[in-house]
Amino acid sequence: MYPLKRNRRLRSNESIRNLVQETVITPNDFLVPLFVVEGKNTKEEIASMPNYYRFSLDLLEKEVKELWQLGLKSVLLFVKVPENLKDNKGTEALNPNGLMQRAIKTVKNAVPDILVMTDVALDPYSAYGHDGIVENGEILNDASAEVLAKMALSHAQAGANFVAPSDMMDGRILTMRQTLENESFYNTGIMSYSAKYASAFYGPFRDALDSAPVDAKDIPKDKKTYQMDPSNRTEAIKETQMDIDEGADIVMIKPGLCYLDIVRDLKNAFQVPIAVYQVSGEYAMIKAAAEKGWLNHDAVVLEQTMAIKRAGADIIASYFAKDVVKLIS
Repeated sequence: MYPLKRNRRLRSNESIRNLVQETVITPNDFLVPLFVVEGKNTKEEIASMPNYYRFSLDLLEKEVKELWQLGLKSVLLFVKVPENLKDNKGTEALNPNGLMQRAIKTVKNAVPDILVMTDVALDPYSAYGHDGIVENGEILNDASAEVLAKMALSHAQAGANFVAPSDMMDGRILTMRQTLENESFYNTGIMSYSAKYASAFYGPFRDALDSAPVDAKDIPKDKKTYQMDPSNRTEAIKETQMDIDEGADIVMIKPGLCYLDIVRDLKNAFQVPIAVYQVSGEYAMIKAAAEKGWLNHDAVVLEQTMAIKRAGADIIASYFAKDVVKLIS
């Protein structure tokens, strides 16, 4: 005798499958990363990220208006800094008329209600490609945190809704929160990259911003002294707890697909919004495999996005955001 309970009844047609679907993707799930460059009427495709671009400010304005029309209401800004403005202390990061500050104002002027988050890290501004100040072959923690806090304040003054420190310096969330509070930016939020791993998946992103560590004497060749060891799991809980205690409003795990166990751990442990960054290497792999005809691009993109949300992500930073929204609409 067959069992009375037949699970396939709830899979028998599309209507019932949709009715009982546990995880649903909507445009509100996404944070759209945007790369910004100097210039005018500039839209540069990133070689290692096919169909993804750097925008000059005039075209950035058009892009955010299109995102808003698609229902994508949150963006995460990154800037490609000219080489002549880079140094070891992130001096240009504090320029009130710098590219990031102008990008924030451009987006807010174009779509006043859009949520603007900004990358807070020194690597785009660093002559050495590191997220902190380099001295005697080491990355200085406390001095870097002070600069990052000033950087966050500069973004808040330009109109950012949230700052997103991606550096992994110890104590930088508390320093940042105190700096914002002291200047009366009580409502500027912090989305902390709380569990950012020293991953091999960041290559195309570093191409996009020219922010890879330089190969030079007395310069650390990688970011392993501040980003997390990919082999560690419980450390992510400790790091995230510290950031929450220091004032983080949202916490992030980066990268995405290889760290879904971490996503679920943090979702179970904490009562704060969980963000996940589906990073450039994940994007590039799908694009390359699809170009070869080895994978169905749209099906894989939807499946990976669903997996990230199913694991516990409340927010997904993804280069596929526009693709997914078009597919689900």
